[in-house]
Amino acid sequence: MTAFGGAVAIIVAIKAAATAHAQAIDPAVLLQLAPTGKLRVGVAGGLTPGTGNVAILPGAERPQGTGADLGAGLGSKLGIAVEWVAYPNSGALTDAGATGAWDVAFMPVDEARKQKLDFGAAHIVLQSTWMVGPGSPIRTLADVDRPGTRVVGVENTASSRAAQRYLKNVTVGLVKSTDEGFELLRTGKVDVTGGSRESLVVLAGLLPGSRVLDGAYLNSYVAVAVPKGRPAALAYASAFVEEAKASGLVRRSLDSFGMQSAMIPPPGTRP
Repeated sequence: MTAFGGAVAIIVAIKAAATAHAQAIDPAVLLQLAPTGKLRVGVAGGLTPGTGNVAILPGAERPQGTGADLGAGLGSKLGIAVEWVAYPNSGALTDAGATGAWDVAFMPVDEARKQKLDFGAAHIVLQSTWMVGPGSPIRTLADVDRPGTRVVGVENTASSRAAQRYLKNVTVGLVKSTDEGFELLRTGKVDVTGGSRESLVVLAGLLPGSRVLDGAYLNSYVAVAVPKGRPAALAYASAFVEEAKASGLVRRSLDSFGMQSAMIPPPGTRP
C-alpha cells in the first residue's frame, strides 16, 4: 500500500469508528477534554513519524503519525475540531502539558513524566535503542558503553533519561530533537544517537550503511496522557484507545508509516 493509500485508509477507518460509536457525550468529559471548545492535541515533531513523535510536513493538513491518527480519531468521535499543538520533542511536550497548554497527547511513559501528567491506556510497546553510522565498529549495546564513545539523545525524554542510567562509562550529550541527533550522526560528529527503535529504523533508511542495534536499553510504553486532575477526560480517552486497538486502527496506522515491527500491548495495559 502506498503512503497516500495508507493515509486514506486510516481516515476512512477514523470516520467509520466515529460513526459506529456515536453517542451523547457526558458534559464533564467535554469540559475536561476540550475546555476551549476544540480538542488540543499535543504532538512532538520529528523528521519522520515514530512511535512517540509525528512528522510535521510543510503544507500538510495535519501531522503524520500514529499519535496524530489517534488525535484525529478522538476529535471525530467527540464531534469537535482538532487543534494541533506542536513541540520539538517529548520533553517540551510534557512540560507544556503540565501547564494545561494541550488537552491530550500520545507519548512515551516514564516515572518523571508521571509526576507532571496522568497516563491512561497504552497502545504501543516502546523499545529504545541506538543507531550507529556507516562503517561503525559498534555492534552491540555493550560496545556503546566504552570511554570515548560520542552518544547523544533528545533532552528531557524517557529515552535519554534511560540511556544516562544505562551507560556507566559514557556521558550522553543532549540535543533538542531527533532531527538534530540524526544530523550529528550523518556528519560524523557523534558515534551513536538514541531513540525508539521504530523511529531509528525509519531514519536509518535515510542514511545508507547506518545500523540500528539489536536489543534495547529501555522497555516501556507509549500511552494516552492528559494534564493532571482531569479524570473524566482520561477515562474517555483511555476507552477510545482501547477501541482503536481492538478495531485495528492502531495496527493499520503503524503499518502505514512503516512500523510493522512495533508491538501493541494487550487490552487493559496501564503503565
